[in-house]
Amino acid sequence: MALDPRFLAVAVEAALAAGRLQRHYFRSDLKIEKKGVIDLVTEADLAVEQDIRERLARHFPTHIVLGEEAAQSAPTGASPFRWIVDPIDGTTNFAHGLPLFCVSIALEVEGLVEVGVVFVPMLDELFTAERGMGARLNGRRLSATRESSLIDSLLVTGFPPQAADRRGEQLAVFGEFLGRARAVRRLGSAALDLAFVAAGRFDGFWEHSLRAWDVAAGALLVEEAGGRVTDFSGGVFDNFGGQLLASNGCIHAELVEVLGDVRRRIALTG
Repeated sequence: MALDPRFLAVAVEAALAAGRLQRHYFRSDLKIEKKGVIDLVTEADLAVEQDIRERLARHFPTHIVLGEEAAQSAPTGASPFRWIVDPIDGTTNFAHGLPLFCVSIALEVEGLVEVGVVFVPMLDELFTAERGMGARLNGRRLSATRESSLIDSLLVTGFPPQAADRRGEQLAVFGEFLGRARAVRRLGSAALDLAFVAAGRFDGFWEHSLRAWDVAAGALLVEEAGGRVTDFSGGVFDNFGGQLLASNGCIHAELVEVLGDVRRRIALTG
């Protein structure tokens, strides 16, 4: 069944409007609160999410909306269509005046993400994907890299605030990849990381304790750019499973092997 073309069009409209709001609030005198010890939320996050919800509701009043900052708009199962929204992925960067953040909007149809949009307002870069139709950046078709060697690969990862109690494991994995890859970066936004894998700027990305709104759109971008997305063991990826390993596909087996080796060592040493 062909998707309604309005789905992508409305997602793009909402993402571009979100980007305008993000620019409006960026480097302003923001009201900032804490959701956890190091997890932040700003008035901009709340305003952007509200704007996205209102736009989606105008066009698709029966659809469910799951956003980072507010409760799901209807019980699961009330509609086969569910939008998954992160109003500002990279809130800590945003709050500190670092221009590495984005908005992420995905549409799930009967449990499968079919549309993904990531907009990076400070770079004016709009990443879009429809399942089976490829991924694009400002209209240009994207392809993941074909790098086949880990030592020649540029990787990216993140340390999510909700996993602060697992820093030892995160650092052990980070250190192992730092010694095996060309370099490892940390940008502070999983959606941005995934979009950059799709664009061929990174060869691979891994992170755990992620939420669906962090990854739903970006994972589709990677897949539609010819990359691969799994859990850490190379199994089927689940937006709600917490683990995500994304790559160009060529180095995926090596990434799985390294992750497995480090996690087994950590388990043995307690």
